[in-house]
Amino acid sequence: MQLIHRAAGAVALALAMQVAFAAPAKPVRKYTIEQFMATTSINGASFSHDEKTILFNSNETGIFNAYSIPVEGGKPLALTKSTTDSTYAISYFPADNRFLFTRDKGGDELNHLYVRETDGSEKDLTPGEKLKASFFGWSDDDSAFYVLSNERDPKFPDLYRYSVKDYSRTMLYRNDSGMSVSRISRDEKWIALDKPNTTSDSDIYLYNLATKETRHITPHKEAASHDTATFDPESKKLYFTSDAGGEFSSIRTYDLATGQVAEHEKAKWDMVGTSFSRNGRFRTSVVNEDGSTVLRVVEGKDEKPVTLPKVAGGAMSSAVFSRSGKLMAFYVNGDRSPNNLFVYDLATRKVKQLTQSLSKDIDPNDLVEAEVVRFKSFDGTVVPSIYYKPKGASASNKVPAVVFVHGGPGGQTRRGYSAMMQYLANNGYAVLGINNRGSSGYGKTFFTADDRKHGREPLWDCVEAKTYLASLGYIDPVRIGIVGGSYGGYMTLAAMAFRPEAFKAGVDIFGVSNWIRTLESIPPYWEAQRKALYQEIGDPVKDREFLMATSPLFHAAEIRKPLMVIQGKNDPRVIKPESDEIVEAVKKNNVPVDYVVFDDEGHGFRKKKNEATANAKMVEFLDKYLKNSTEGKQMGQQ
Repeated sequence: MQLIHRAAGAVALALAMQVAFAAPAKPVRKYTIEQFMATTSINGASFSHDEKTILFNSNETGIFNAYSIPVEGGKPLALTKSTTDSTYAISYFPADNRFLFTRDKGGDELNHLYVRETDGSEKDLTPGEKLKASFFGWSDDDSAFYVLSNERDPKFPDLYRYSVKDYSRTMLYRNDSGMSVSRISRDEKWIALDKPNTTSDSDIYLYNLATKETRHITPHKEAASHDTATFDPESKKLYFTSDAGGEFSSIRTYDLATGQVAEHEKAKWDMVGTSFSRNGRFRTSVVNEDGSTVLRVVEGKDEKPVTLPKVAGGAMSSAVFSRSGKLMAFYVNGDRSPNNLFVYDLATRKVKQLTQSLSKDIDPNDLVEAEVVRFKSFDGTVVPSIYYKPKGASASNKVPAVVFVHGGPGGQTRRGYSAMMQYLANNGYAVLGINNRGSSGYGKTFFTADDRKHGREPLWDCVEAKTYLASLGYIDPVRIGIVGGSYGGYMTLAAMAFRPEAFKAGVDIFGVSNWIRTLESIPPYWEAQRKALYQEIGDPVKDREFLMATSPLFHAAEIRKPLMVIQGKNDPRVIKPESDEIVEAVKKNNVPVDYVVFDDEGHGFRKKKNEATANAKMVEFLDKYLKNSTEGKQMGQQ
């Protein structure tokens, strides 16, 4: 819902009378970080061959492991019991209870693919050092599965076909093209290849496994993004998303026999993708609607819309069908409710909730329902954001606020449960999850508006967010900070260095301080995207002066407000020296700097205890330098 301020005589009087005679509001309980972290995060869904259980992932023990749960309901059963590295289940085997899973080491992102045998033993199917492997799907006859691995060339993964029976393998496609292997048709004749040109322009190619010929299927002149979605069950068409000729992506098809392209499905927002059920009966598509996920399901050749069950607590975020098509597993996620797993019987239309993820200690009524808000930036650009207003905030009880910047560049702050956002709101902070220019989901013009402008216009949007927050009447304009992760961490550092007067304090989580080093240290398996990143951010050789001008490290002498930096020691994207050096540089300014390093994390949190520690330290830091600021308190009382 968009936040709109309206007040006119009679309406204002009526509202005032309602407030005057309303019962006293129930006091909001304040929760500890331990209570928030007692909430369980779950994801993934795969039906067993007999359709009696569902395989999923849970961090109930503090770290992700694979679990199964009966379709009829019951207690989840832990199938893996890692205590050091997060383990993510992928899929049951087609005819037995073996399953595939993946894990890396300490967040280094060098994932291997494993199988858990029926006797409980585990086998690494992609052994070796410094390689990255991933599951790519099942063959149509269920005799094999596909795997991508960069063991031959660290830059480009090859496609292998593994036998279900004995795990012997053959190489199906040697990737010398430099493109991303995206999908394989069910008849095993075609491979779709995605080629990123820039972050907003890409192409799709089709490789014929029999003739070894490659076909370009998305020729275009104006910048347009084309991304493979799936082949149809009959292997006659390729489904893909494209924003060619418009602002938003629609789902289109390419006829493999005739080469004809047609628009198949569209919305007023971006169509994110589409997929078919294993039996081909259902097609599911996803719309990114103003920061929320909208799921669509159609059935049969005539694509009759399927009536989806209505479930309280949030929106349906994903759906997976059993092999027979009789059952559908889906997740529901809301601002005040984390992911919960449900199963739906399409014949009886009965819905069963299988999990309860929110901590039993937390009353969801004490949590905050987010709102979609918009404000005009310095040049008139309308900036959409996700906003959390803490309960009890009023003109007579002004609260501090933080501008939260998402990762990317090109990410998006979306509706849905966020333990960090709710923890901040529960501690009395208003949180504005800004979708500054350059964010995805609002059209390609908005998405490309930050190209070669990092550290400038997108940052100025964040500064303008302060003006918006101050206009609400219950935010203390002096006590506003900025927080961000990954690219958002860079934006935090940029704000502190390039607009040092703007924010009272900043928290950088895994953020870039030196673009030159970050771009030079891109992992080899990002090779297909490397040139696109250079195009958007800058080339570390050709654009060295520009990157120095936009890298906070080289302007650290300007930082004069308290700063917290959070870093994972094993981060392969934003390496630890990025944080080490900015911390050392800012300390020379006699500025308070809190530096928190996690030895067993990479880029982002995989372990509950680390996330809890980081969030607790962040709120402690903000309380000290933002909420309890003497200057802010005095200003708020005026």
